[in-house]
Amino acid sequence: MSPAPRVDAARIHLPADKPVGPGPVIYWMSRDQRADDNWALLHAQQEAIARETALGVVFCLAPRFLEATTQQYAFMLQGLAETADALEAKNIPFFCIEGNPEEAIPSFVARRKAALLVTDFDPLRIKVAWRREIARSVACSFAEVDAHNIVPCRFVSQKQEFAARTIRPRITRLLPRFMTKLPRLRKHPYPWAKRVGTGKLKSILKKRGVSLSSDTVGGWQAGPGAAKARLRAFVRRGLGDYDFARNDPTLNGQSDLSPYLHFGQLSAQRVALAVDAAAVLPEAKAAFLDELIVRRELSDNFCFYNPRYDSAAGFADWSKKTLKEHRRDRRVYSYSFEQFESAETHDQLWNAAQAEMMKTGKMHGYLRMYWGKKILEWTRSPAQAMEIALRLNNAYELDGRDPNGYAGVAWCIGGIHDRAWPSHPVFGKIRYMNQNGCRRKFDVDAYVRRVSEL
Repeated sequence: MSPAPRVDAARIHLPADKPVGPGPVIYWMSRDQRADDNWALLHAQQEAIARETALGVVFCLAPRFLEATTQQYAFMLQGLAETADALEAKNIPFFCIEGNPEEAIPSFVARRKAALLVTDFDPLRIKVAWRREIARSVACSFAEVDAHNIVPCRFVSQKQEFAARTIRPRITRLLPRFMTKLPRLRKHPYPWAKRVGTGKLKSILKKRGVSLSSDTVGGWQAGPGAAKARLRAFVRRGLGDYDFARNDPTLNGQSDLSPYLHFGQLSAQRVALAVDAAAVLPEAKAAFLDELIVRRELSDNFCFYNPRYDSAAGFADWSKKTLKEHRRDRRVYSYSFEQFESAETHDQLWNAAQAEMMKTGKMHGYLRMYWGKKILEWTRSPAQAMEIALRLNNAYELDGRDPNGYAGVAWCIGGIHDRAWPSHPVFGKIRYMNQNGCRRKFDVDAYVRRVSEL
């Protein structure tokens, strides 16, 4: 068997470098929930083949994960069922276990006397804590592989970047090294000791009332197959207009790939390669790739290097200062969490954006900015605004609990990755937005009507 291309060492981090065990290599799948185009899984297979041993994949379903809802769990579980089938077709068993990962994963690994544990990279604080505890607990070596970013987060920068303009040249310089052809996962040549199946996953699906026969979750079709179909449709019909259509909520100008990228059902590198090869104007490609690569990876950088990414304590000093100076400014309107959640404000545009998110699991990207800034304007403090915005985003966005969401809310409320602007009541020097600005960009009334008809 000819060797597969090696995974770039810059993707690999060793939380625990310990003796190699006698058993199989185990990939703890977490953020990147796919069999194809998965650098962490490819690394695990390469290590298993080198050791002439079996390879297994384990997914640990935590009893609760941040503000994740039944709909979000359903979307994830439907995708995992498809991934499990794809893995088992490659002679790689898929195990789904339940429990707190910092306890359940070391127990699973110990019972199998694993040679090596591999997992994928995630910058969120809870995932970092899980990995740290697991590294202390397991007896074998433990490797983390960045399969989510095209340029690995730890490699592109070793500190929190100030803005897109500071991380962009770093990514641009390194992109040719990492924007490579993606190897295929092989049929694994060393079988598991005894036959295993996806019975546990099927019982979890049944227990949670998730049906694999239903077409969609909240209007979205889940899984790597649906993700690839959506990518093909976007490249064929939407990419060419992306540079001017993406900021108009009355147009169907966005890619609708974010839920698939969030759950790791689709590789960002696969998306970038497809877009780069498309026969469209360079301006459209550049606009999309900047958001897919620079903005997404800036969000990972923010969450990884700023442990207070979900609170006002994580804002930059200039932002804290200007918001403090305006903390006593009069709020013309003030709303409770329940009023925000029920879309009961005086602002029809804000209400429509909130309603779209609740009905569809997605809000248009441009309106997410307006939505977040108005929460700052209509609450008592930036701390309360952050809490409300993140509760709503994480509960109702299908791609909630994502670095993009945390960075986006922090941009709206705390000016993260932005600069100081002329001062305005309540906002201070944080960038201000109002409905008149929206009306200059798109037909607000048409958008409100469209949402009301959903």
